[in-house]
Amino acid sequence: MSGRDRSDRRVAPDAAHDDAVGPGPAGPYEGLRPLLISIAYRMVGSYAEAEDLVQEGFVRYHRTIRHGTEVASTKAFLVTVVTRLAIDHLRSSRVRRETYVGPWLPDPLVDELAPDVVEAAELAESLSTAFLVLLASLSPRERAVFLLHDVFDYDYPTIASVVGTTVANCRQIATRARQRLAGAEPRFDTSPQARDRLAERFFAASRRGDVDALIDLLAEDAVFVGDGGAKGSGLARPVVGGERVARLVAGFTLGLTERGVSLQPVHVGAQPAVLLVDREGRIFGVWSLHVVDGLVREIHGMVNPDKLGHLGAISPLVYRRRHRDRSDDTTDGSPGQRQGKK
Repeated sequence: MSGRDRSDRRVAPDAAHDDAVGPGPAGPYEGLRPLLISIAYRMVGSYAEAEDLVQEGFVRYHRTIRHGTEVASTKAFLVTVVTRLAIDHLRSSRVRRETYVGPWLPDPLVDELAPDVVEAAELAESLSTAFLVLLASLSPRERAVFLLHDVFDYDYPTIASVVGTTVANCRQIATRARQRLAGAEPRFDTSPQARDRLAERFFAASRRGDVDALIDLLAEDAVFVGDGGAKGSGLARPVVGGERVARLVAGFTLGLTERGVSLQPVHVGAQPAVLLVDREGRIFGVWSLHVVDGLVREIHGMVNPDKLGHLGAISPLVYRRRHRDRSDDTTDGSPGQRQGKK
């Protein structure tokens, strides 16, 4: 996605599309919520934090209107405010990220549960876990310029106004971001249909515990990254190598099945994934695949309960043992049904 430069046919989207945004039930800006969430989520990698940033943007819009300031374009105002809030948020959260327990992954956004945010297929790929992990290597301003230009199709004059710099500097920032991503940007060269067929075979083999079949479907340098944070049962570090990952996946799936957790096919950023759900329909986690050249290159496993709440009620099974008793009271709704000693 980073190699595209279509500035010759770009326009300022605010001027072109403001009229297409109708008023919502809570104000003239409500129809902009999906766009603003889309920008904020790609910036910060957290759905809950993206919602908070957008809500703060609405508060600032109301405050501006209430003080009698004329806003020529509601869309331009809110995109600018939310983007700047996201940049500030990323700068302030750097220390928290450095002290994070285990590997860090962005919150998984399941396409089927957020169709208004996923939008078109081209934009959906920019929601994949692999792509969002890569974005985290950019500085906050680089991330903003890159996303607004290469993903959301904003022109450089508009982006310069949003991030508070010159057009020339904006171009330099975009070029620098692309150079940093060069060679590392996730490849999505397998068709969606082929990816889904591969995923179906992969997860069928994992349910059977067929290690040999899993090895055949994994790249030799395959990686499993598991994010459990401080509360979930994640991995201390990534597991590397096709055979090691195959045995890990087979073992994990067997353990999940024994605990009544099922694997439901979904998509994350247009990439095949499974939603891990317990017998009561509560969320245990999400596994998403990154398929390259017809093989599974990466598996991203999210079992951090703090990053799953936007998907539904959280299963108490996802918590580490020392957190599980407390989670029964807060997430299960049935304090008498303790499952922490399984």
